[in-house]
Amino acid sequence: MQLERIRVSETHSEVWSTERLKNLYKRTLIVVSISQIFGGAGLAAGVTVGALLARQMLGTDAYAGIPSALLTLGSAGAALLVGRLSQAYGRRTGLSTGFMIGGIGAIGVIIAAIINSVSLLFASLLFYGAGSATNLQARYAGTDLANSKQRATAISIAMVFTTFGAVAGPNMVNVMGNFSKSIGVPSLAGPFILAAAAYILACVVLFIMLRPDPLVIARSLETSNQVTTDKGILGTTEQIENKRGIIVGATIMVVTQIVMVAIMTMTPVHMMHHGHNLGAVGMVIGFHIGAMYLPSLVTGVLVDKLGRTAMSIASGTTLLLAGLIAAFAPGDSFVMLVIALSLLGLGWNFGLISGTALIVDSTTTSTRAKTQGKVDVMIALSGAAGSALSGLIVAGSSYLTLSLAGGILSLLLIPVVIWSRRKIT
Repeated sequence: MQLERIRVSETHSEVWSTERLKNLYKRTLIVVSISQIFGGAGLAAGVTVGALLARQMLGTDAYAGIPSALLTLGSAGAALLVGRLSQAYGRRTGLSTGFMIGGIGAIGVIIAAIINSVSLLFASLLFYGAGSATNLQARYAGTDLANSKQRATAISIAMVFTTFGAVAGPNMVNVMGNFSKSIGVPSLAGPFILAAAAYILACVVLFIMLRPDPLVIARSLETSNQVTTDKGILGTTEQIENKRGIIVGATIMVVTQIVMVAIMTMTPVHMMHHGHNLGAVGMVIGFHIGAMYLPSLVTGVLVDKLGRTAMSIASGTTLLLAGLIAAFAPGDSFVMLVIALSLLGLGWNFGLISGTALIVDSTTTSTRAKTQGKVDVMIALSGAAGSALSGLIVAGSSYLTLSLAGGILSLLLIPVVIWSRRKIT
């Protein structure tokens, strides 16, 4: 059978065959996945010790949530920047820029720890947050050349590779701590050495290898209104933006982010108060981040097969269970904390992939990257608020109160997705 051919009229004069587009789709997923390995390591390493470094420098638990809040606040600004750069110049420019900024921020944190400068620490964490935003934005790149029945799976393929770095990062805490002490750097700054190297490597991979740019190709195809007819790539494009779908998808991701960030942020502090060492903290966070990303491949298939609604409800119930276990588990029980934080990560995973798929379903390539950036800004700001409040809630009440509040808040997902059920699947 002769392959149908597609001419990309605006930015490319060459003819693209169906087979060539399939190969580009696969290559894009491979490149994004490689960058996600480095990005995951950069994200996880800093998240693990950020609160502990702040507590050490400030001498109080009340503001232990501030680093995570600054990180997520910085990721909000970066999400907008990466989204706009991607819309204007393509994914390659937007994503590589975001990771480079995150690497520079990690270097700033290291310097702040060496000179014991709280102001530099806080400023650097804002830049470091760009890596987190870019790590999330990269999940969209895999969907640019996917059809509507492949989108959640494409998201999951990119995310699952984050697991390798995300699990390794926290478990390198002691190793990097010992290394940093050997070169005269405070031990809690050690993981940020790993973060700086990882983010810069992610930047290099994307800048060199993400060619041709998938968003530029997808936008040109949609503009020319010529898409392939087989089921393997693109399929029929949606020409009308679905604002209701955007609202529902954004709400799902905002709620899951608030709950996940708030409980995760204060778990290391909670554990240290109950006699756990830094290695145990790293393992719990490692399990948590592994659960955030490792199930992605299965989750993506389930979202595509069972629908966005079913998996969004599953997200809410899983987060509720995580909050209940975290609240009532004995503080000295390592196993129960592993279970609670793993469920917390899994619930976030369900919500992120189903919500992201809804956003992609509901946008066109002419505005997709910009809209995705705006949605990720809301996610980051919500996470920042949850993180900042988490330390105050624990200081004023308890970890139990924080965990219960997070679990109850997650129930909001159920009425939201039921409201959208008739028009969004």
